[in-house]
Parts: sequence; C-alpha cells; structure tokens
Amino acid sequence: MKYFKLPDLGEGLPEAEIVEWKINEGDSVNTDQILATVETAKAIIEIPSPQNGVIAHLFGQAGDTIHTGEPLLEFAGEEDDSGTVVGELKQESNSASTDHFFIGAAPSTQAYRQKMTPAVRSLAHRLDVATHNVQGSGQDGQLSADDIERLAKTDRTHGKAEPLRGVRKQMARNMALAHASVVPVTLYEDVDIHTWAVAEDITIRLIHAVAAGCKAEPALNVWFDGQQLARRMLNQINLGVAVDTDQGLFVPVLRDIGNRSLKDIRAGLNRLREDVVQRTIPPAELQGSSITLSNFGTIAGRYASPIVVPPTVAILGAGVIREQVIPVDSKVVIHRVMPLSLTFDHRAATGGEAARFLRAVIDDLAEESIS
Repeated sequence: MKYFKLPDLGEGLPEAEIVEWKINEGDSVNTDQILATVETAKAIIEIPSPQNGVIAHLFGQAGDTIHTGEPLLEFAGEEDDSGTVVGELKQESNSASTDHFFIGAAPSTQAYRQKMTPAVRSLAHRLDVATHNVQGSGQDGQLSADDIERLAKTDRTHGKAEPLRGVRKQMARNMALAHASVVPVTLYEDVDIHTWAVAEDITIRLIHAVAAGCKAEPALNVWFDGQQLARRMLNQINLGVAVDTDQGLFVPVLRDIGNRSLKDIRAGLNRLREDVVQRTIPPAELQGSSITLSNFGTIAGRYASPIVVPPTVAILGAGVIREQVIPVDSKVVIHRVMPLSLTFDHRAATGGEAARFLRAVIDDLAEESIS
C-alpha cells in the first residue's frame, strides 16, 4: 500500500488524536512496529505498522485529529492506489479574494478552513487568533477583519480557549446528542438505610439494587431506537458505571450483574476502574451497557437529573448519604438517608414502569444486608 489509513479502532470511535509519533519521515519500519500512539474518546492506543517499508510522509502532528479512513502516513517507493486515498486533495483557490474548503489526504484539523481573504488570514496569523470552526459575520460565514479583532480582544481579556480533546470532546458530543433526542423525566425519592453496617459497600449495594429493579421491571433494561421507534428487550443486565477522572467521564460496563456473585462484581469493578485510570481499558469494555449508575454522592450533591445516553433508557443517580430527622411509628428519629434520582426516556418507558423500578430499588436498599 502507498497510504496507510487510520484503521477502525472500534464501534463508536470515528476519530483519534495523535499523541506521539514513534517514527520519523525517512525511517525504515517493520511489520507490527509501533508507528504512533493515538488517543480516542475511550483509550490510548498504539498503532502498529501493517508492513515493512520506508516512511515517506506523516499526515499530521501531535495534537491533530484524524478520522477513521483518513491517511495516517505514506510509504515510499510504492505504486499509488487511488482506492486507498480518502477523497481527492483539492488545491486552494488562486483567487485573491477567498480561500475555499478542501478535503482529502490531510489531518482533520486541517480539513476545513474558513472563507477569508488573504489579508484577513494574515491578520489572524499576526494576532495569533485561532479561527477553526468559527462562524464569520460575512456572507456564507466569511470572516472579516472585525471578526478577527473581536476574537483577539476576547483572547486578551479571558485567555485563549482550550479546545476539548479526547474523552471530554466525545462526552460533549454524546451529551448534546442525548439532549437533542431523549425525552427525559426524573423521579426523586429517599431511602432509609439506617440498618446498614458502618462499613457497607455502598456501590455494591447500589449495583445489587439496580439488578433487583431490572428484574422487577424489565422495561428499563432495554435499548431503544428513536429513529425506528423500536425497543429491544434485553435478558442480560449490563450496567454502565460512571467513573470520574481528570481526563473526563468514563462509563465502563459491568456485564451480567444479575447472575454474578457480589465478590465477583466487586473484583470486576475494581479492575475496570484501574484500567480506566491507567487508560488501558479496551474500547469493548466501554460499550454495550443496558442501564447506567452514577454514584455522584461520593463527591457532592443530593439530587440530580442524570443524562440518559441512547440506546439505553434509564440512569440511576445516588446522592450524598446524610442524617435526617424522620417520623417512624409516630416518633421522631434520626436515620441515615440516601437520595435517589432516576431519569428515564419517556419515549420508551411509562411513568408506572419507572416508578415500579424505583420501588424495587428502594426495597432492596432498605434491606439490612444482601448475600
């Protein structure tokens, strides 16, 4: 091959950001030699060479984003195969008035350029203004000198904007998609947990309760296709567990929680969290959840409206456990209470189904112990 394109890194991973090149132009490489490390929304991945050869050209630098199927590098001394090139590189217009869009064998960060005159582009360069994905005030979004000066003033006043990368960028996209497509409703309730042991494993109790909720009301353990208005009932409960990291939000998946021992679930959860922190978690371990748990109460917050991410239809949030004055048998007592927030997609589940799920969760959490 002449061009080695970014391979498919897994379902739901359409792009990757170059972290580091392990080779340089002119280097000879062997099959399976590591060419580069890239960061996807889910992991840091090493890209091996598909063949022996000499590197003629690298498409992109560290920090550039490459989409799946776009050229990553070019091998020297081989016949060109037009079938391996993504699109056709279109040269910039020689017109003195505007620059035009171009596509082809180039990093995605360079695959789009705003319309602007050479003078305006020169001004943007002199003022060190980033114009990527900026809508201009002129016709068809063309950037003017006033636009550039306004952007430069904003940079001076507030500092330069930091583009989202990797996990945070994918999270932003997923949240925007969910907000645009899901019809969310949230139910709030408290559960009295005064009978729990002091050293109770809170996360395991919540996981056990989610399994109990899904068994009592299977309508929340489904995948929903909003385009086809179809739902797929699932026999296995695959729980996505939200994990907060410095890089952003990860949601690794605990498989088949309804048929595993608590000890096995704890060991699996520990392994997933360690893999997330180390950024060694395989992309497959971040896919296929059927319902989600967010134990945000380990940090702060009483109630929330957690985001349902398609194709799942429900997410349970657990807030900060607190002591609260409550009436019990006509007496006023102080018990520990856990607040719960259940958000569900009302397109796929009814209020009754969600309430029955939450009732089962509460009943399970109210038990003194589980086995």
